[in-house]
Parts: sequence; structure tokens; C-alpha cells
Amino acid sequence: MIKELLGRLLAPVPEPLDDGDARLALSALLVRIARADHNYTDEERDRIDRILLTRYDMDLGGAILLREQAEAMEAEAPDTVRFTRAIKDAVPYENRMGVVESLWQVVLADGERDPAEDALLRLSANLLGVNDVDSARARQRAEAST
Repeated sequence: MIKELLGRLLAPVPEPLDDGDARLALSALLVRIARADHNYTDEERDRIDRILLTRYDMDLGGAILLREQAEAMEAEAPDTVRFTRAIKDAVPYENRMGVVESLWQVVLADGERDPAEDALLRLSANLLGVNDVDSARARQRAEAST
């Protein structure tokens, strides 16, 4: 499943993703941002699980399973550009704002704003087509919710 999805993401002209694949791609992006500082903490894992639980209306077991699949996918994936392109193609702009807010929640989960995580978040927001003003608003909402 992961190899098939990666193959579609790496294709010269990727196909739009169905809901399940878009969920996995978003989850892998959440994992990638948490791992950006080379310190993937329990707080970040818990935050990702809660985001998936809420965003996709699933139980904790389903959220953990999705995160674990995303961890495997993220480890095999070559770059962030393909994740964000797949998400951008699959998700309308107003919903991508929620993606950026989720990314900020993961960055803020361990109580530290690491420069590597900040840089990857800025790149991801840009590639998702979310402008700096909307990203700053998403960060403010994430800060208020933590």
C-alpha cells in the first residue's frame, strides 16, 4: 500500500488522491514535521494521534494505526514537495488552512519552536499554497488551543 502510494506521488504527473491516501499523505507530513528536529517526542506522537482522531473522527486505535503507517511512509519518502503537492491537489484551500494549523500544533506540541521545524513548516505552507498571513493566523489558533 505504501509503495503504491509513493509510486503515485513520484509519478511525473501524480493522480489526485482518494480520501484514504490523502489521509496517509497528511499524516506522513505531520510525522515529517515532528521529526524535522531529529527529536520525535511522545508529546508529538500524542498530538498527531489527537489530530488524526479529531480530523477523521476515528477511535484512538485507528489514529495510532494511521500514524504508524505514516511513520513508515515518511521514512521511505524522498521529499516534502511530493507530500504537499498531493495534499494541495486533494484538499481545497480553506481545508488546507486546517492542515497548516495541524502542522503548527505538532511543532508546538513539545513546548519548543525548533528552527528546523519552523523552516519545514514555512516551506510546507508555501507549497500548500497557504500565504504567510493565513499561516500566522493558523499558528495563533494552534497556540491558543495548546
